Amino acid sequence: MYTTFIVRMGGEIAIKGKNRPQFEKALLENMRLSVKGMGVKIARTGGRIEVNVGEADPQEVAEQLTQVMGVSSISPVAEAELDMEQIKQTALRVVRDALEKRQTPVTFKVEARRANKLFPLESPQIMKEVGRYVLSNTGPDLLKVDVRKPELTLTVEVRETKAYVMCDVIDGPGGLPVGTSGRVMLLLSGGIDSPVAGWLAMKRGATVEAIHFHSFPFTSERSQEKVNDLAKILAKHGARVRLHNVHFTEIQKAIRQHCPEEYSITIMRRFMMRIAEKLAHKRKALALVTGESLGQVASQTLESMYTINHVTNMPILRPLVAMDKRDIMEIAKKIGTYETSILPYEDCCTIFTPKNPKTRPKLHEAERAEELLDVEALVAEALEKTESVLYTRAESL
Repeated sequence: MYTTFIVRMGGEIAIKGKNRPQFEKALLENMRLSVKGMGVKIARTGGRIEVNVGEADPQEVAEQLTQVMGVSSISPVAEAELDMEQIKQTALRVVRDALEKRQTPVTFKVEARRANKLFPLESPQIMKEVGRYVLSNTGPDLLKVDVRKPELTLTVEVRETKAYVMCDVIDGPGGLPVGTSGRVMLLLSGGIDSPVAGWLAMKRGATVEAIHFHSFPFTSERSQEKVNDLAKILAKHGARVRLHNVHFTEIQKAIRQHCPEEYSITIMRRFMMRIAEKLAHKRKALALVTGESLGQVASQTLESMYTINHVTNMPILRPLVAMDKRDIMEIAKKIGTYETSILPYEDCCTIFTPKNPKTRPKLHEAERAEELLDVEALVAEALEKTESVLYTRAESL
């Protein structure tokens, strides 16, 4: 019954003024990429985005489209000829389908828009006739009219060549299309937080590249596969994600050998920032993104952030900084990263962990602790050994 979807773009795009076409173009490109190879046609017509499903599975198409950043919601649409009898029968099928999904009595109302002014009935007449027909063929036990706060809104749009009938609304992520806010470098661990931070950066329109620090052979191949899988899931939301794997073992060994144990986490994070900044410059990224949440662990106190930040002039975006763990976990579950993130494989942050990490490190003490390290050489060596791989949406499906 449903061969078309109406796509509503996020409200922020609508208020972009003269820049709006640029955002709409990016959204359409990302949508086409999301359904590439499925035989789906997408067109911008009369202030709306229409998706013709063709021979594809409508459910699968809906699943893909509702993960595209910038999509506010979509509605499956049933089409009818410009004939009132056909419109009423189509409306009845749409409502019955909606009731079958809910399986409980609901309140409803009918809305109508008559874009085609040559259609003989005006909007109020369409609403009245369709509402009466649907109600009389469904029965008061399943459907009751409530024009103020209906649980179901049946919409009829009369256009130039056909009528559209719809009532279900499937939410998308909203936000801005990926690619409209520049490129960022996400510090991606195997935990719960950093994939969520990456997803939120995507939601603000950023193109995300990920950098992961591994300590092979102290970290296992399963640990690396876990991060690869997280990058693939993020690619599903952002069309593509390039993952840079940095060999961090020699740096950790040097820190362990030459630096005070309680400062090892602080110094390790400072190295990560230095490497991420250099890689960001190379890849033309303009900011770093981390999954830090204030006060969550030793390296996420204000004193730690201040001391760690000091090695870079690049903006550091922390989308989770004011969120608590429960909220972060809810988002992780929603975007599909949670089950992968909780797999019990070690990462470079869980090995060489000090018994009593410094929670309020001093900048001058951290700098003094690094004096026995050849910082530039260690950073250069890590970058030299970095391996990169590109994950696209197709590989994540």
